[in-house]
Amino acid sequence: MSVIDLSKLPFPENNLRSFLDGICAENELDFAAYAGMNPIAQSVHGFVNYPDAWQTRYVEAGFQNRDPVLLAASRSIAPVDWRRLRDESEFRTVFHAAHDFGISEQGLTIPVRGPFGDVGLFSVTRDCGDREWGLLKAKIMGALQNAAVHLHDHVVRSDAMTNTLMHPALSSREVEILQWIASGKTQQDVADILSISNRTVEVHLRSSRSKLGALTTSQAVGRAIGLGLIYPG
Repeated sequence: MSVIDLSKLPFPENNLRSFLDGICAENELDFAAYAGMNPIAQSVHGFVNYPDAWQTRYVEAGFQNRDPVLLAASRSIAPVDWRRLRDESEFRTVFHAAHDFGISEQGLTIPVRGPFGDVGLFSVTRDCGDREWGLLKAKIMGALQNAAVHLHDHVVRSDAMTNTLMHPALSSREVEILQWIASGKTQQDVADILSISNRTVEVHLRSSRSKLGALTTSQAVGRAIGLGLIYPG
């Protein structure tokens, strides 16, 4: 999955990092992070107040594709305490690397379901023992859940993020093939025009249908036209 750094997008009064800093200060936490999972565009969008060096290391290592915290929380409707993931090898791999950047394996992720089928994941962490963490978590859980919903709604309602969510990341070849189909060409016609196999055309169409959330190629063409990705034939 690709990674979109929301701190680089033109949000009105883009103060996302300072919002996370405030949450940490108010709730005795070390770090906080927001990650949104967009299943249509197959991307992760987010922002954090982790050290910049850890952000770079995380993306370069491709941890967003195998981080058990993200995977577990994206499938859950309840908050996920990271302690339950400690025995997983991928968790140990990610947090062994994170330790070098001052990030503890003691944390919590709160999932929020969004209006476009997207999932927002709000995570916080603190370097402390299990007993201290349990007491702190009980004390601040309500505030964190409210913050998670506020944060996710703010992100999803922004023009920058709405455009990202509503415009699936079709490849140039997928757009080209859908445009030919919209113009009335058959799969074999498209294969001949582009000098590729019929099977390759089908692979691209299958990918397009998945990204557009369409059951048929006709639906995919209609949705792509509606989004302005291609034009009527």
